[in-house]
Amino acid sequence: MNNILEITNLEKSYYTKQGEIKAIKNISLQVKEGEIVTIVGTSGCGKSSLLGILANIENKSNGLFKFSKAKPTIGYMLQNDALFPWLTIYENAILGLKIAKKDTMENKEYVKKLLKTYNLEEFNNKYPNELSGGMKQRVALIRTLALKPDILLLDEPFSALDYQSRLAVSKDVFNIIKKEKITTILVSHDIGEAVSLSDRVVVLSKRPCSIKKIYEINLPSDNPIDNRKTKEFSELYDQIWKDLDVYVS
Repeated sequence: MNNILEITNLEKSYYTKQGEIKAIKNISLQVKEGEIVTIVGTSGCGKSSLLGILANIENKSNGLFKFSKAKPTIGYMLQNDALFPWLTIYENAILGLKIAKKDTMENKEYVKKLLKTYNLEEFNNKYPNELSGGMKQRVALIRTLALKPDILLLDEPFSALDYQSRLAVSKDVFNIIKKEKITTILVSHDIGEAVSLSDRVVVLSKRPCSIKKIYEINLPSDNPIDNRKTKEFSELYDQIWKDLDVYVS
């Protein structure tokens, strides 16, 4: 597989009245087409800052990152589903297309297809308050996928859900990403989530963060929930836990 993204010596500093705060120190990473890479690290280490830089909503201080396409379409999904309560599910799902002025008939049909494929078609005319938290996250993901992104950036998208919903939704999202063949970078504070969903897990050090270790994940099942039951999962979980030094929060 070819690299879709190359990050080289990336650094990020913030400036306050108290002086410079270095958040990211010398990160270099390649991301291949079609893979899911999950970034884990302690709270406040700079995970979300890294994602924000790649999404072009934060400025880097040094280094560079380069996509294989000159002008890639980047999908960015936050912890909150950010659905508008006065819009129907279908209207929410096509909102990104409208903002980008890409709401063609073809693209809207693609959204309808995604809603049908992922069991949301019957809720097209419902409103967000009529859906469960997990279903709303699926709508938010479909809204992001409507733009047919070259790369998908997910910033702890399941953190607001209870444990059971989190497992179910992470499985749904995994299936959607794999079926649509979307390259994905996921930031997570959940080691189990990272190991069960990913092709690779990148462990960051404490702030200023740098890459401490990268794990290649080769679990036997295409089902993230089944992967959690394997010996390989337990071994990887323990290794990453030790790398983090403290509980990830």
